[in-house]
Amino acid sequence: MKFNIKRMVASLMAAALLLCGAALADTITFTGTVAASQTCEVYAPIGGTVQAVNVEAGQRVSAGDVIVSLSTTKVYAEEAGVVTGVFGQPGDSAETVAQKYGAVMYIEGESVYSITASTDNAYNSTATKFVHVGERVYLECYSDGKHTGTGVITAIEGTDYTVKVLSGEFLIGETVNVYRGDSAASAQRIGRGTLNRINPTAVSGSGSIVSLAVSDGDTVERGDLLFETLDGSFDGLYMSGSDIAAGMDGTVSQVSAQQGGAVQKNSIVAVLWPDSAMRVEAQVEEANLASIAVGDPVSIELVWNQDEGVTYDGVITMISAIADSASASSGDAMGGSSDDGVTYTVYIDFTPDENTRYGMSAVVTTLDEEAEIEEEAEEEAAEEEVEEAQPEESGRPQPPEGFDPANMPEGFDPANLPEGFPSAEEGMTDDAQD
Repeated sequence: MKFNIKRMVASLMAAALLLCGAALADTITFTGTVAASQTCEVYAPIGGTVQAVNVEAGQRVSAGDVIVSLSTTKVYAEEAGVVTGVFGQPGDSAETVAQKYGAVMYIEGESVYSITASTDNAYNSTATKFVHVGERVYLECYSDGKHTGTGVITAIEGTDYTVKVLSGEFLIGETVNVYRGDSAASAQRIGRGTLNRINPTAVSGSGSIVSLAVSDGDTVERGDLLFETLDGSFDGLYMSGSDIAAGMDGTVSQVSAQQGGAVQKNSIVAVLWPDSAMRVEAQVEEANLASIAVGDPVSIELVWNQDEGVTYDGVITMISAIADSASASSGDAMGGSSDDGVTYTVYIDFTPDENTRYGMSAVVTTLDEEAEIEEEAEEEAAEEEVEEAQPEESGRPQPPEGFDPANMPEGFDPANLPEGFPSAEEGMTDDAQD
């Protein structure tokens, strides 16, 4: 009979496991929760009024998601014309630009001339010596009458008044007669003055420029948006916009901004718990501290998936050297012994998945490395034993169990045996003898 060494080794190992099972170290189970190892504060890069709060506590966000939107101050065109001299850029302080260039930008109105006139040269009558703001007038150059146009009186101070030229071509500095009505009749003359260039309208603002709605040379109408600003100044003139966004994937733990409220530069508008900062914080009784150590592997089972049997591999990264405040206070009041429920916090790192959430309850179990090695050896030996029990493959047919060609019924002809079967002279095979 064959002597199967592999089978014997497997049996001995199984027996050894049974004998030493009681001597293996006991595992420890304790409970905890999924917590954050760090927090991420979301700061306002600039001040302003909160237009909208787009998240709430407990909401999961991705990097780039808008947490808070600030309401900008919008600056509009006060007259129609052409935008010229755009000196401000996003990120710039509007006040600083205005101090340097006189304005953030300028608008050249549709009318570029004005006349500073006086009634001293008006036709000598009561009616022509008295003018009105808003009055439409007819204009004609004094020298030869070749340059004509129309205008409107925009301001009056005593006998002096200002005419805004609405149409016509004139030369800057020339003298112009002003008539009431649409004719150059001398009896309608209400004064005379000098034609000047109207200065472009300066457009300024306060705070820092967030965005520009126009470019140099654009034609605008009265009421068109020119640019937007926010209170305060951007760091390094870097414009970060009016939206305050999350810098990483995580869960919103706190929102401090309120819609309609004011936020100051560098103030905290929200606090995030990063997805990458998930860990388990568990409480271990004082009596069990000697049984665990930093670096020990553990198995983590979250309460929500206990029915599914899903576990996570973890490792102890820190054991607090200070007892939990609540349990320590209770222990001091009751004499301070380890039986009074004094616990210490143990921190465990693990790799979460999309189903893991902050605050989940966790059951943590320590692992016995020696037991794991023995278990693997036992499984390997069992697999080898199963392999040994399988019949060996060969190129010849295998006779059924117990087949003996020397003990066949009367009339049996051995010549009729299939090719490869043992003859009566060969006797039984080694496997049959076993």
